[in-house]
Amino acid sequence: MPIDVAKALAAEPRSTEISWDHKDVQLYHLGLGAGVPATDRAELRYTLESTLHVLPSFATVAGAGMGVVGGLSALGIEVDLAAVLHGTQSVESHRVLPVSGRATATSRVADVYDKGKAAILLLRTDVADEEGPLWTSEAQIFVRGEGGFGGKRGPSVRREAPDASPDFVVERPVREEQALLYRLSGDWNPLHADPDFARLAGFERPILHGLCSYGMALKAVVDHGLEGDVSRVASYGARFAGVMYPGETLRVRGWRLGGGRLQLTATAVEREDAPVLADGLVTHT
Repeated sequence: MPIDVAKALAAEPRSTEISWDHKDVQLYHLGLGAGVPATDRAELRYTLESTLHVLPSFATVAGAGMGVVGGLSALGIEVDLAAVLHGTQSVESHRVLPVSGRATATSRVADVYDKGKAAILLLRTDVADEEGPLWTSEAQIFVRGEGGFGGKRGPSVRREAPDASPDFVVERPVREEQALLYRLSGDWNPLHADPDFARLAGFERPILHGLCSYGMALKAVVDHGLEGDVSRVASYGARFAGVMYPGETLRVRGWRLGGGRLQLTATAVEREDAPVLADGLVTHT
């Protein structure tokens, strides 16, 4: 079996040295659509180095997102990348992300779940610098065709959208070239750029990176639910529920739940609110 569960869970964590600077942060924010209008003071917090703030979701691309890559190349894991789907993503901030830094990212396979027709790899990455922990990220990766090995099914977290009007609704256009810009932050999968490759994968044209939609949704929450203050975000998680195409409009709905929690969903406006992100939750101060 391509996934040796015992070997994967027993493997020593892999550590990688990562670094980033203000240009990486600015490029990431621009890849999310930040900077419109270009002279808006609120947008300059994401684009101008002298006033730069860092969205916590930058953690998913810092060091070119080596956490997931390291997990998929761990001992006991031999899978066909064509059978891999990114299921969920979460980031917990231990302190405000610096504009530039050097850190050690330590990644491991934290668990493996058996969903019958698919296996789920729970990949965990802890990142720390000289001052201590910076963030912890977790990704659930579906591997189609690798289930049925008799393992535990694992938890199932589903959050139905509240039966109430959202506290805010934000619509953000996805520019035609946005996936081409976002991929410069480290995800070079041709699915997001090459029309022929996208058709072979079953899509009518290249799709937007799921983590780009993920970051766009967090920016909308920060801007409209947290008064533009990135430092208030303690954690953020969501499930990838569908695809987004460049040229479409992302609609983010947010509900304040109280107790420092804010629930969100994201949908594609032009396709009758087709789901893009679900089970979204931001915890905050």
